[in-house]
Amino acid sequence: MAKTVEDFNKRRLRSSNITVVVSIALVLFLLGLMGLILINAQKYSDYIKEQLVVNAYFDENFDAKDSAKTVKREQETFKKIQALGPVKRATYITREMAAQEAKKSMGIESSALFEENIFPSSVEVALKPEYVDPAKIDEAIKQIKATPGIVDVKNNSTLMVEVYNNLNNILKWILGFSILFLILAVVLINNSIRLKIFSKRFIIKTMQLVGAKRRFILKPFILEAVILGVIGAVLGLVVLFGAWYYFITQIGTPFAQDNNQLVILVAGIFILGVLITVLSTIFATWRFLRSNVDDLYYS
Repeated sequence: MAKTVEDFNKRRLRSSNITVVVSIALVLFLLGLMGLILINAQKYSDYIKEQLVVNAYFDENFDAKDSAKTVKREQETFKKIQALGPVKRATYITREMAAQEAKKSMGIESSALFEENIFPSSVEVALKPEYVDPAKIDEAIKQIKATPGIVDVKNNSTLMVEVYNNLNNILKWILGFSILFLILAVVLINNSIRLKIFSKRFIIKTMQLVGAKRRFILKPFILEAVILGVIGAVLGLVVLFGAWYYFITQIGTPFAQDNNQLVILVAGIFILGVLITVLSTIFATWRFLRSNVDDLYYS
């Protein structure tokens, strides 16, 4: 009979531990998934902002006799633009390239309708993501326009501002959901731990009544919490990156190339899982350590 009771208690303890580990792994998986989405949302937000270009034009008056000198001056100006702080990427577009682009956009293959070099050469400038901010874009355009050799700068500032605001709103929503998932993670893991400790409330109080100190009682519970937290975090991370790898192989697009951000995410999830588990164990155990024997039947 004693052996049967002991086996029953072991099975119940094993089942309780499995439930806690699965709860931790599931919650951390969802939290990590939101983290990966947030990292990649920021990455692709920056990528989209970099596609919003500013066009800086050289003087359209062109003397064929001085073509070599003109090209040299334009290339020097191009290098100066590349060195500007707000510039992420710059592309030098010659008159010939501009003419070819114009013919392509109008669907004309013949050169009969075009005079030679009627289109001015220019520099197509992609700004750094932070300079697409409406408060900074004018400053960036002024720097480009002040470059010697540039006579005009054109950009669709209305489109830039609209795209910038829309992307920022999307990132705010994703960040808000991430914070919500973090709160849910704390609540769900805490509830799982409390249920586990609740099943051991009589053991805790018995140890206290026979003279065991609170620190002595807490120690095995904390150690067990660390082990469960580590197992849950590892399991959650394995499932997370397994699912993420399957996802990116299916769509054929690389995601989250910044290894530093991935390391921070993994470390954060790992530490968070262990920390929440340990703190929840301490608070739940402490509650029964401070309670009276009669309160154990009504907790």
